[in-house]
Amino acid sequence: MNPSPRAHSAQQHSAEQQGSPHGRPQAAAGDRTWPAVSVVMPVLNEQRHLTDAVRRILTQDYPGELELVLAVGPSKDRTEEICGRLAAEDPRIVVVRNPTGRTPQGLNIAIKASQYSIIVRVDGHSLLPDDYVRAAVETMEETGADNVGGIMAAEGVTPFEQAVARAMTSKLGVGNARFHTGGEAGEVETVYLGTFRRSALERVGGYDETFVRAQDWEMNHRIRQSGGRIFFTPRMRVTYRPRPNLRALAKQYFHTGRWRRVVGREHQGTLNPRYLAPPVAVVAMAAGAVAGAFGFWPGWILPGGYAAAMVAGAAVEGRGLRFAAWARLPLVFATMHISWGVGFLTSPPGLGQPSPAKS
Repeated sequence: MNPSPRAHSAQQHSAEQQGSPHGRPQAAAGDRTWPAVSVVMPVLNEQRHLTDAVRRILTQDYPGELELVLAVGPSKDRTEEICGRLAAEDPRIVVVRNPTGRTPQGLNIAIKASQYSIIVRVDGHSLLPDDYVRAAVETMEETGADNVGGIMAAEGVTPFEQAVARAMTSKLGVGNARFHTGGEAGEVETVYLGTFRRSALERVGGYDETFVRAQDWEMNHRIRQSGGRIFFTPRMRVTYRPRPNLRALAKQYFHTGRWRRVVGREHQGTLNPRYLAPPVAVVAMAAGAVAGAFGFWPGWILPGGYAAAMVAGAAVEGRGLRFAAWARLPLVFATMHISWGVGFLTSPPGLGQPSPAKS
């Protein structure tokens, strides 16, 4: 397990218990005080959405103190330049380097550089509603949870992105996870992004840096194993921008499937039917296609039936979409399912294992 964000000094912990480090008081609003909050954001090649994402954070309707720590990876676009400009415009922004460019390392680096006892995780392509931080803090205080989160509200701009967004918010596309499809508030296995107590992050050692993907699910599992609670609330709704093309979508779901199997190997008993459905479907369709190719024509029923189910499912799930987006929906469903399933099935046994030390 890789190291967590560094432990804060006893003086800082004492101050955190009062809601703000270095002895600064909490911000007062009405009859109550609001704890100071650190927002952490790992960024890599995010020039398209970064400025909007940062502005949504800095304009939060939140009465307490707020800082934003950007962990910037070695980007191939103008991300680093944009981060520098934004930091020059607002003293609440801190920019730190993430040499690997990987998400878990960036999160740990940003958390280490942050000041406050409540940590809000945000991505460079996520757009927060005005009341997101307020809702997170209120939910955390009401429930006593160690991590709270809400809905990953995918919204697209182009017809392809709109099709992906509809698939990512439907049970046919992603199963019944509440952070995708919504639902009642309550305890869950994991949430999208998350707002954490620093004490919980330190208790479990922060993000495991061997998990290039699925690091949220893996760490939330460890928080629950340590006696903590993960809480979902539909009040926290984050606008998410989907991948812009089929290749990028397939790559995303292929690697997600690969790393979800790594979590299953690391934490036995955590794979449920929702995670196993895509690889089972891939095996069944492949077997049917091979049988059909060798002359056993009923074998084609499996891949043919799947294709028909995706078209029928798109007809139902795509209601309200314009035609250009609806026409792409069956292909989007199939790409998500098959890429995830193939990734899961081909996940190497050594994936996620620490590299042996060089002599």
